[in-house]
Amino acid sequence: MSEKTPSLSSKIRICYDHKKLGNFSENQVRFYLRYSSFVLRVLRKPSFQKFLHWMLKKETIKERAVSAVHIKVLPLRRKNGRGIAGKCNTTRGRIHIYPKTTKFCRIFTRKFGRNTLLAYVGNRARAALIHELLHLKYIEDEKTVMELAKEYFYIFTREHFTQSAYSLVICTMIFNAKISGKRAPPSVSYDPSIRLRLTDTCLRASGVFN
Repeated sequence: MSEKTPSLSSKIRICYDHKKLGNFSENQVRFYLRYSSFVLRVLRKPSFQKFLHWMLKKETIKERAVSAVHIKVLPLRRKNGRGIAGKCNTTRGRIHIYPKTTKFCRIFTRKFGRNTLLAYVGNRARAALIHELLHLKYIEDEKTVMELAKEYFYIFTREHFTQSAYSLVICTMIFNAKISGKRAPPSVSYDPSIRLRLTDTCLRASGVFN
């Protein structure tokens, strides 16, 4: 990857509507503000920023094509009730990253613990940003975006989480897919030491980042 300092980090910021916050309790607002602050730190981490810089360069997506990455404080749902992790306005180059609900996080923490929740939240945001950045090139080609987002996320995860079991847990939680430690597809090989093959994929358009 290039040693050039990524410029994307400066475009990432928290964004919320004061009026909409008034519809939530004080505890909920406090929770969502902490959630968005955590996501901001995760997405701005130098290691992830360098990875995104490499990915954008590989996909020939100019960083200037991204006008802003807004970390939204409040969750957003589709008409069918399912949560949305991210959206991209490809015309304006504006990306929105959304949180999970307080209810989801409460149940998740009860089942798996706070540390696992933090790992899930951070990596869900990373996966969502990777996904939406790819939309700047593959506009409405959701199938290609989904496949590449999965591959790039696995590459980053395998590189930065040395414990293979933990890496597998993160990938499974985000994409609900099985992987094996084989060679990566040639089109997305990141480094000679990072080799894996994606198998038994059950990624679907209706359940990518829920």
